[in-house]
Parts: sequence; structure tokens; C-alpha cells
Amino acid sequence: MVYQHFSAFADGRDGHPLEGKKRRMEEIFNLELLITAFRVDPSKKNAGECLTIQFEFNGEKQVIFTGSDVLKNQLKRYEDKLPFLTKIIKNGKYFSLS
Repeated sequence: MVYQHFSAFADGRDGHPLEGKKRRMEEIFNLELLITAFRVDPSKKNAGECLTIQFEFNGEKQVIFTGSDVLKNQLKRYEDKLPFLTKIIKNGKYFSLS
């Protein structure tokens, strides 16, 4: 019997951490980023959810963590378009893809 390797079908969302240097949101505002993956998990800090975004900037994999519902909804809506180039902007009190 022939068996598949887990790595051949796993999509990386089974609790496997996304790779990259951790960045703060303020460090990447208005920079063009290549969003490569994201994951939504229960927050460790409150009763909400934590969004982890993996992106490339200057050829380096990096990640950010946020509770932003706007970013979470945008990424879920356009997940089938990944990877894509975008900027994260601060629009008043919330973050958004641009």
C-alpha cells in the first residue's frame, strides 16, 4: 500500500507556526508587502481572536500579530488571491489593506 506524506497535503494551518521575524505593526505601515499566508487563532490576551500575517519584505519572511477585525475580514475575503502585494495603512482607529 502506498501512503502519502503529511507534508504533501498539509496547508500549514494546523497549529504550525508561520515563519519569519516578528515585526510590530508600526514598523511596516505604508510599506509594500507580499502577503503570503495568514492564520486566525484564539487570542492568548483576551476573549477575541489573534490574526497572524506572514509576509515578505526585501526578500525576508516576517510576521505580525494583530486583533484587527478589518484586516482579518479582508484577508478571509481575498484568501484565494494569495500571495498578493499590498500596504497596511492606519485609517483613523483601524488598520486596512490598501
